[in-house]
Parts: sequence; structure tokens; C-alpha cells
Amino acid sequence: MALCITPADLSDPAIRGLLASHAAFCEATSPPESRHFLPLEGLDVPEVTVWAAWDGPDLAGIGALKALSPEAGEIKSMHTAAARRGQGVGAALLAAIRTEAKRRGYRVLWLETGTSAPFAAARALYESQGFKPCGPFGDYRNDPHSAFYTRRLAPQEASL
Repeated sequence: MALCITPADLSDPAIRGLLASHAAFCEATSPPESRHFLPLEGLDVPEVTVWAAWDGPDLAGIGALKALSPEAGEIKSMHTAAARRGQGVGAALLAAIRTEAKRRGYRVLWLETGTSAPFAAARALYESQGFKPCGPFGDYRNDPHSAFYTRRLAPQEASL
């Protein structure tokens, strides 16, 4: 599998379809008050950059980076197509997002994901990539259905 990770065209039907799958997954696995995914209009704003992972003509996954401040970003809307799970798509997207965060000079990344069993693979991915559990950040509140993570970028990483 040779993934090509590019900025996502939010008008592309394949991107919209995978975002709809992401929303449906979150709606099926978290109560309404604990759903923090961004809908399409929340992704289509200047402070959010969305990437698509393509394997040839097939969309394998999506991921986004939201600017929180000049030194911090939040990973949003990470989702791998069901048929592509367990094939490294999420890790490739996460690496691309970290590279962009470093390029922007961010010193820290944050993210929120679910605590239920369907989110176990996501939590394992983030932990394997150096993200550490933390408390709520930004506008988030303590929630038994939310797991919060952070990863500091070393000063030499942040200046690359």
C-alpha cells in the first residue's frame, strides 16, 4: 500500500461520504452530549486543514488539524475507511499531521476521542505515537465518554 496524503477537497463525494461515515460512527458509539466530531461546515473554516489518504483512486482515510493558537493544534476527524482499518492508514495520517504541526511551529498537539470499546484502536494508535492522557482542554469538560490526549513537540521538532 502506497498512500498519497493530500489536502482534502471537501466538495469531493468520496470525502463527504467518509465524513458521513465518521459522523455515523460517532453517533452510534457516543451519547449526544459526548459527540465532538466536526460536521462538514465545521471543517470548512480557515483554522482547520483536512487531509485525505488515498491508495490510488480509493479513499482510505481522513484527518484534520485545527489551529488552537500560534503554538498549539488539535487533531480532529481522524477516520479510516472500514475496509482499510488495521493497515496503517491512521498512523500515516497522524504522521502527516505531526509534520504539518512542526512546520507551523506548534509546540503541543491535543485531541479528544471516545472511551468506549469501538475507540480502543484509536486510543492505542495515539498512545503508540507518544500521546499521553491528560485532562480536558479548550472548551471540553470532564466526560466519562471522552478521553483526552496531548503530545508535546520538542523545541527542535517544532522548528523543523
